[in-house]
Amino acid sequence: MTFYLTTALPYVNAAPHLGHALELVQADTLARHRRLRGQRVRFLTGTDENALKNVTAAAEAGVPVAEFVAGNADRFAALQGVLGLSFDDFIRTGSDPRHAAGIVELWRRSVARGDFYRRSYEGLYCAGCEQFYEPAELCAGRCPEHGVPPEPVAETNWFFRLSRYGARIEQAISSGAVRVEPVARRNEVLAFVRSGLRDISVSRPADRAGGWGIPVPGDPGQVIYVWWDALANYVTALGSGELLETWWAGSAERVHVIGKGITRFHAVYWLALLLSADLRLPTAIYVHEYLTVDGVKLAKSGGNAVDPEALVGAYGVDAVRWWLLSDVARLGDTDFTVARLLDRYHRDLANGIGNLCNRVLPLVHRYRGGVLGEPLAGDPGCAGVVAAVAGLPARIDAALAAFDFRAACAALVSTVDAANGLVEAARPWELARGGAEEGRRLDSVLHALVGACRAVAAEAAPFVPVGAGRLAAQVGGGSSGRVGRPEPVFPRLG
Repeated sequence: MTFYLTTALPYVNAAPHLGHALELVQADTLARHRRLRGQRVRFLTGTDENALKNVTAAAEAGVPVAEFVAGNADRFAALQGVLGLSFDDFIRTGSDPRHAAGIVELWRRSVARGDFYRRSYEGLYCAGCEQFYEPAELCAGRCPEHGVPPEPVAETNWFFRLSRYGARIEQAISSGAVRVEPVARRNEVLAFVRSGLRDISVSRPADRAGGWGIPVPGDPGQVIYVWWDALANYVTALGSGELLETWWAGSAERVHVIGKGITRFHAVYWLALLLSADLRLPTAIYVHEYLTVDGVKLAKSGGNAVDPEALVGAYGVDAVRWWLLSDVARLGDTDFTVARLLDRYHRDLANGIGNLCNRVLPLVHRYRGGVLGEPLAGDPGCAGVVAAVAGLPARIDAALAAFDFRAACAALVSTVDAANGLVEAARPWELARGGAEEGRRLDSVLHALVGACRAVAAEAAPFVPVGAGRLAAQVGGGSSGRVGRPEPVFPRLG
């Protein structure tokens, strides 16, 4: 089975912040988890470079647009090393030849369906969202996302017949053919679709964009609207041959991970574009919430951006990844503080997984020379841990299928808790002082505890690959009865 996974493409009008890291780490965890389960995975991310806001930011910086976007794109690409990401492809919409060629092909497909027409238009445009808003959608006359009044704009543009596709989009989402998770986001999308879809502008005058962007085929005075352009990267990155057939047309799952502010674009506009181009729809759209600082959304322009590279430099990649996965709410925004990050790291990793390993491995070395003995069959005292270990993969599978990273992390922690409970209940140091029967019971207990450590090491690898790799090297694996010497896997921080 194949699993095609993508993130949204961030604008490159500034450097990346922790909100971008959230999405990338979530997607990376999904990709690593599916690989762990034996699936073929292709994980795509990249940068959105054809936005008007990138042009504006470059002008403010006094740097040519191409140079400006390339510099910031490099910073996003560098997050692969910073955050331990395993993406297979990185697309830059402003310079990758695959993208421009693919956009032209998709545009021509929609032309052939009669889905474009040209007309003059006046509306309220938010440059931050790169989106027109209806007056009723504003909050006290301001953009609900950026809190600024949108700019009145009058243009002659190409329009896409979005209104043609409302019924098919509603059917796809309501039937579950396209899953939108969490359900609250799905309901929002359905409400928007059922309110009636209006045709949307899909081009901008080239002079307004400073000539930056992909020209409309046959109309070089217009450039393609950034959202029509950017959404298409999910298929343009695959080209038109075997990759497209394997990973889009033939993939068992096509999953997008996005932020809540762009749900409409992905769950409505993108679906209509695909229907117009006669391409398959995604199978799932996973929507995450926002990170805030002191209750204010993290933003490149908000003065509160948290630099993920600096955060990893200070506290390590395991601490940052674990906080993003274990503490960020599935619904509702989450406020970031260093204190929260450290508390979660110490509670779950240093004092949880790490401490369990530091308790168990010395016992095996002290009482069995580092080699596990033969356990008793069906020892009832170990049944709870054995059951927790056996059920751990399924619990994680179910949580991630529901886009619930908190629940997946909680499953790991509960397995650690069960193992620690067995240490306290069985008291291996007392069994070691007993006779033959206690010795056989000790072998069973140690076998169950090492089994728990091995299971946690394997199942934690998608979440904290660095620390899990260190843990796996110590506890061994497979049918081996030998374990290594304990060393700090998750050392205490600051």
